[in-house]
Amino acid sequence: MLSKWFWWDRLWLPRPVTWADLQDSEGCVYARASHLYIILPVAVLLLGLRALYERLIAVPLAQALGVKDKIRKRASHNPLLETYYRTHSKHPTQADVKGVCKKLGWSERQVERWFRQRRNQDRPGVQKKFKEASWRFAFYLCSTFGGVLALYDKPWFYDLREVWAKFPKQSLLDSQYWYYITEMSFYGSLLFSVAADVKRKDFKEQLVHHWATLTLLSFSWCANYIRIGTLVMLVHDTSDVLLESAKMFNYAGWETTCNSVFVVFALVFMVTRLIIFPFWLIHCTWVYPLDQFEPFFGYYFFNAMLMVLLFLHVFWASLILRMVKKFLFGNVSMMYFTCTITLVSSALAGP
Repeated sequence: MLSKWFWWDRLWLPRPVTWADLQDSEGCVYARASHLYIILPVAVLLLGLRALYERLIAVPLAQALGVKDKIRKRASHNPLLETYYRTHSKHPTQADVKGVCKKLGWSERQVERWFRQRRNQDRPGVQKKFKEASWRFAFYLCSTFGGVLALYDKPWFYDLREVWAKFPKQSLLDSQYWYYITEMSFYGSLLFSVAADVKRKDFKEQLVHHWATLTLLSFSWCANYIRIGTLVMLVHDTSDVLLESAKMFNYAGWETTCNSVFVVFALVFMVTRLIIFPFWLIHCTWVYPLDQFEPFFGYYFFNAMLMVLLFLHVFWASLILRMVKKFLFGNVSMMYFTCTITLVSSALAGP
């Protein structure tokens, strides 16, 4: 009963189309939910590819750019404090510090210094951050070129009204299939690796973001919103390439190059996500479909999700412009830049 309700035609498809009308026939192949099963093995494959990339390419590249980890003073070996650090808390309360002092005969200042050194010892090095940024840069660069190759010869790339031609009876193309599967597998691999990656303050938000991205892509696949979905992915990946490259130069200490790339990223972001995305793509999904069919649940749901993305873009754009203003017209420290670019990158990790 739940399955029949979930796959009710009126939720996913415009009248009078039904799932029976989207059966493969006469050389036409339609997107199906079962096609998404391959995402799991491809995500695992991408994790293996990432491990090889970081070892064979990212590490030598980091050395070539002069990326070096800071030498940190290690905390002295103390079984009692180490057990407390691992099993209780990395940030002990004042009462706990006093209790430990009584057991060890140390002063409060010595205990607090030990915990501070132990936390610094666990902080990820710059090389690890560089390798992660380098991997994402490589993927977004390849996905951007792949998206252009998949779309440049399609009529809907130049005329957005063609996005809805004969919708939803639009045959699935091989290029669309692999573009979607690769993108969704990448975000699936991020879910698998998020526990081992550098943990940021927005760890939980990243998990929610990755799940939301997979949900939106899965819905657009099942409802055959594939043409507009590929355009949305391409628009988002374009600016992410520049953002990850700016982070790489930031970790390498190339401040001038980093700032220059970040300015270019800001310009591309404004054009793609605040001009092309709302005035071309959302207009395409909001207005043009009404010439073909009456609104249905999928129409409202998809447009609502795109509007949420737009509101997020506006918020992130304010952060980016504030950052650009600071290092163009005022002094900005490298530490402040690192914090801001990390916040923006975690927020923009995908559509």
